[in-house]
Amino acid sequence: MKDLNINYEGKPCYKICFRPDFNDLLSVFNTEVNRKYDNICIVSDSNVAKLYLAEVTSIFEKTGSKVSSFCFEAGEASKNLDTVNQLYEHLILERYTRNSLLVALGGGVVGDLTGFAAATFLRGIDFIQIPTTLLSQVDSSVGGKTGVDFKGYKNMVGAFYMPRLVYMNLGTLNSLDNYNFACGMGEVIKSALIADDKFYQWIKDNKDAVNGKDYDALAHTVSECCKIKGHVVEIDPKEKGIRAYLNFGHTLGHAIEKLSDFKLGHGQCVSLGMVCALHLSNKLGFINESEILDVINVLKEYNLPVSVSGLKNTDILSASKSDKKMTDSKIKFIILKNIGEADSYLEFSDEDLLFAIDKVLE
Repeated sequence: MKDLNINYEGKPCYKICFRPDFNDLLSVFNTEVNRKYDNICIVSDSNVAKLYLAEVTSIFEKTGSKVSSFCFEAGEASKNLDTVNQLYEHLILERYTRNSLLVALGGGVVGDLTGFAAATFLRGIDFIQIPTTLLSQVDSSVGGKTGVDFKGYKNMVGAFYMPRLVYMNLGTLNSLDNYNFACGMGEVIKSALIADDKFYQWIKDNKDAVNGKDYDALAHTVSECCKIKGHVVEIDPKEKGIRAYLNFGHTLGHAIEKLSDFKLGHGQCVSLGMVCALHLSNKLGFINESEILDVINVLKEYNLPVSVSGLKNTDILSASKSDKKMTDSKIKFIILKNIGEADSYLEFSDEDLLFAIDKVLE
């Protein structure tokens, strides 16, 4: 599997490196980043730190830089400005400078938060991504979106800020439980639905290998998703156009995630949001009922929910209207024209949205 170069504004920006372990981390870092830092802070959470922090710390200590770590409680509840402030305090006490580096070691929460801290500390310092979950490897570590939640609203405070390197140890995926693996598959299926019908068919045909965490199957899955997102981000780095297609399933998904008080995982909520979006797509005369049922079956085969209980349709609608993807007070909703082809559509009435939301309510 070849490494992937990501361009920004037509110029090489950073490389995504796919490896089975951490054995090449130091050599890749020295080659791709090629900079001497005075301080390196490895940012992780309470789950990932137990598994990989010691190994990664020992690797970066070989650079000759002073290495410290900052860990916070795992989970979406920590993805806020309070945690960022604590990280700032750590960096100040350890005398970090503009010649310092942050390393995001963990899943999407760790990557988003670390990237935002890097973008804002001293008006911007370098950071690299070492994503350890399927969701972060196929989605959140690629493309330079960073940020935190604010008063329950997803990713409301953030910045576009590119890493210097993304190093993916695919071996870390073996440590994922079924819940976190399924959450990642929500983003995998989304990527295929919006951009690649052949990849969608591959996902259908290889469910046993993927769910069984076969290395070659996982490598293909992660690589294809990174190619899709990398291509979109190169064309539209700041979401002025087609990058919005990556938000398929996210508008109502984020609303459901917020209303569940983040008890439902991001990938689970994206799955629910995609089901809603599929029905809206059908209502516009695009994909048909049999295609909707086909996608629903695929979601189920990857242990993703297609319905939810305990929520009101009007509450979900209201929460979706605070979404940052609004345009002139209208929700920028992503629909499917065909399997593998997305589009944006603004003209949905509240009745249309309630109709779609009802499709996932038990």
